[in-house]
This record gives sequence, structure tokens and C-alpha cells, in this order.
Amino acid sequence: MIRQRSWFPIAYMFCVTAFFSSIVIGLTSLTSDRVKANETLAFERAVLSVLPDLDVEKMTRAEIHNTFTETIVEPEGASESVYTVKKDNAIVTYVLPMSGQGFWAPIKGVIGIKADRKTITGIAFYEQNETPGLGAEIAKTPFRNQFKGKVISSTDAPINIRRPGTTLGESEVHAVTGATQTSSRLEMIINTALKQWRDKDVK
Repeated sequence: MIRQRSWFPIAYMFCVTAFFSSIVIGLTSLTSDRVKANETLAFERAVLSVLPDLDVEKMTRAEIHNTFTETIVEPEGASESVYTVKKDNAIVTYVLPMSGQGFWAPIKGVIGIKADRKTITGIAFYEQNETPGLGAEIAKTPFRNQFKGKVISSTDAPINIRRPGTTLGESEVHAVTGATQTSSRLEMIINTALKQWRDKDVK
């Protein structure tokens, strides 16, 4: 009798696993559209955040999406990555996406650049999972505001993130206190994006 029922625990576990797996799969399917919509909104919010004279914080979800659609010119062709804002058919702002590995997880954001291709209008993030209170401070307004008006250097390091308390030059900002790894990785992410964009323009 024991031998005949030895299959029962295996069959039971299989059924339980299949049951709960189906629930997880079902919930994932039901929420996938909402997740995608939130990701799209986060990106659109970040892009609009680096544009001068635009207060995204006071805008509703619908206003953010409509403003993005009406204002932002998306890249043309697979070889292009930069978004633009035009006025009277002339580019007034570039929005350059950037992404790379942070200390704990990928960091994704955008850099706003004036038509002169040298002056930064702002920086914003739409994905980051750095340590709350430390590395995650890169997404806070005080850190991001440092980039406004900074000049992109023509050197191999277009932007430098320096130790807090250091005297800054026109292409430098202060790192987040206590978040050396996140700050150095972010510097690499920013400079990689800027150099690739600059090199592509030169070619």
C-alpha cells in the first residue's frame, strides 16, 4: 500500500505548484499593460523635466503624455537616439537618453542640452534602484539642479562628479555624500552617452 501511494506527494506538489503558478501568470498578464503605461509615463516625465520653463510636478498624467506628444520630436531611424524640441523648425533643445549599471541596478535617465550643444538644461531619471538616503539621492532635486547651466567639456570627461566640498569648475558637480560608487558609476554613464553623441555628430 505504501509503495502504491508513494507517487501521491509528488502529484500533490505538482498540482499545488501548477495552481499557484497559474495565479501568478494570470496576475502578471492583467497588470502588464499598467506596468508598461507607468514605464512610459516615467520616461515622458523625465524628458519633460529637463526642458526649461516647464513645471512637470504640477501636470497630470494626461497632461504629461499630451505635452510630450505635442512637444518632443522622437529620433528618426534606428541609428539615432536623441530626442529634440523644435521651434520654427529649429532645434532649441536636445534630450539625450543615457543608461548603464549603477551600484545595485541599472540607472536610466535623460540629459537636456541647449541648441548650442554645450549647455546642460537639466538631468532626470526614470529608473534607478540605488540605496535610499544614499545613492538614490541622485534622483532628488538638489542633486539634479547642480547640472543646470553646466558646460559640456570637449575633453574625454565631458562632465566631472567631484567629491563634496571641492571647488567646482563649469563642467563639474558635487557627488552625493556617502554614495561614492553610485556617483562614479553615474559619471561614467553620463560621459559615455555624451561622448557617443559627440562622436556620432563629428562623423
